[in-house]
Amino acid sequence: MAQRYDGKDEDRDAMSERDIQEIEALLTQGVTLHDDVHYDAPARRPYMQDDDDDNTEGGEKPLQSDLQGALALYAEAAQDMATAGVELALGRHFACADFCNQAVEKATQSIALLRFGRRLAYDHDLRALGEKIGAPPAILNLMDILTPFHPEAFYADTPPEEADEVISAEQASQYVQYARSVMRWARNIVLKA
Repeated sequence: MAQRYDGKDEDRDAMSERDIQEIEALLTQGVTLHDDVHYDAPARRPYMQDDDDDNTEGGEKPLQSDLQGALALYAEAAQDMATAGVELALGRHFACADFCNQAVEKATQSIALLRFGRRLAYDHDLRALGEKIGAPPAILNLMDILTPFHPEAFYADTPPEEADEVISAEQASQYVQYARSVMRWARNIVLKA
């Protein structure tokens, strides 16, 4: 019998109440970024190296960055993580894995919005998407594990009526943990920008 989700699991998603309040405060203030913002390790902001540009110090060429879009997309990813927990509790294991996949994709794209000012082209390969934004090897490995759970790919080999039987509750629970790890990594980038 599936456990009933009561909404009291504080670790059910990768965002704390403080993180949610921080995002809401930024969004209500109408946060915007200017073209002259750079990315460096201490400030965690975007820049691109350009040897031909003599107008900026050290050959740095500013990039467009979309902090507001990144925050909004990260919030959507956090909602998907909450939904993954609900699906797990209801015993819908494929739906849980699918929402984990979606949460990771949105969290990764939120970093792309922050760093490049746009979403990156995506072909349902989370690892490839992670490589494009410079995710570390441990995160890339988790993305690789979650890649097969995009419905288009998953249903190519598994009939929809059998999807929940192919993934056990233990596996789905592990996928939630993997997705939470990616979410925490992304949160440290997006919310500290």
